[in-house]
Amino acid sequence: MENIHRAPLAERMRPRSFDELVGQPHLTAPDSGLRQALLHKSIPSIVFWGPPGVGKTTIAQLIAAELGKPFYALSAISSGVKEVREVLEKARTQQGAVLFIDEIHRFNKSQQDALLGAVEKGIITLIGATTENPSFEVNAALLSRCMVYVLYPLQKADLIQIAHRALRHDPWLRELPIELAETEALLRLSGGDARRLLNLLELAVDSLLAVTPQQQTLRITDELVMKVAQQQVALYDKQGEQHYDIISAFIKSIRGSDPNAAVYWLARMIAGGEDVQFIARRMVILASEDIGNANPNALLLATSTFQAVSMIGYPEASIILSQCAIYLACSPKSNASYLAIQHAQQAVDQYGPLPVPLHLRNAPTQLMRKLHYGEDYQYAHAYSGNFVQQEYLPEKITGMRFYNPGENPREHELRKQLKQWWKEKYAY
Repeated sequence: MENIHRAPLAERMRPRSFDELVGQPHLTAPDSGLRQALLHKSIPSIVFWGPPGVGKTTIAQLIAAELGKPFYALSAISSGVKEVREVLEKARTQQGAVLFIDEIHRFNKSQQDALLGAVEKGIITLIGATTENPSFEVNAALLSRCMVYVLYPLQKADLIQIAHRALRHDPWLRELPIELAETEALLRLSGGDARRLLNLLELAVDSLLAVTPQQQTLRITDELVMKVAQQQVALYDKQGEQHYDIISAFIKSIRGSDPNAAVYWLARMIAGGEDVQFIARRMVILASEDIGNANPNALLLATSTFQAVSMIGYPEASIILSQCAIYLACSPKSNASYLAIQHAQQAVDQYGPLPVPLHLRNAPTQLMRKLHYGEDYQYAHAYSGNFVQQEYLPEKITGMRFYNPGENPREHELRKQLKQWWKEKYAY
């Protein structure tokens, strides 16, 4: 029992089959493309892209076991061309092997080139793991010979399942009277990383054994986990009042063009383990509601931020969130687009479903043409400057203005252009 305990809990609990693996169902479910390819023994070389502790190494080992091939693992941090060539020579003599390279993005071009021939000839099935976007960090020639699979941070339910599985099945832990009384700190500090979760769990148990009388229940609490991790975290109920107060302060700081306050409230949410997608989603909304056409790039950056943090997760996602929050806070502000749709919706409520003017209607049939559908429609591109004055609103609300450009340089230009086009119709 003591020898078993010497191996880290994360290693002792490493899944030995796909059925034991928690998370990544898009890759590991029986009907997934990867599992189906394994059934036919037709696995290509692969690059796994995702944050730490989400199963990249484990899945690579399981693939090798399913294929019945020798498994070799190298770290790009400590290995070079020499170590790669040694593995390739062994693979030749064994008529094929799986070579797993962790942090493959750290290999330089010559190191990655050393793998190309062996991958092409089928001497190895290469499985690379990276936390960085492989499109930028992996040699294009090598990447073109690999399938790229994205792995995501483990969800709360996944992490809880992993913790309880360790307490039930680990030969050392299952003999101890352990009560997992609270999980919030474990979940927050692990950040979607199963390895970190299990390391914290083991540290907590070790610390309790040092001070708890024999046979007494070992209660794992948030306070204990924070103590053994030597880290204070701002735990807060993600459904409670503080959750809404802090996101409110964050949004209002950006709207008020204060990047310093924005990053402070962002740091508070990160320390509390707030969902990265929740933070990014609110910035996407703000980019349109509070900045809009004063700086259209704000929406592009906020949308890219949402996509990026969804792939990366904590801790690196905090850098991306900070960049976006500062950019939005420093952008010129306009709520003109927000007000425009509000006014338009009010007009719909007030006037009901007004008929579409005949000249704007589509006329795909002869009957519709006889009823004058589409008649007298003026095609804007047929006129100078791609513009012609004609009526686009229902007759009852003609001339009603919904969009009023904001007071900022870009929308001043829009106002000038609208006034030139529409003269006095919309009173720009």
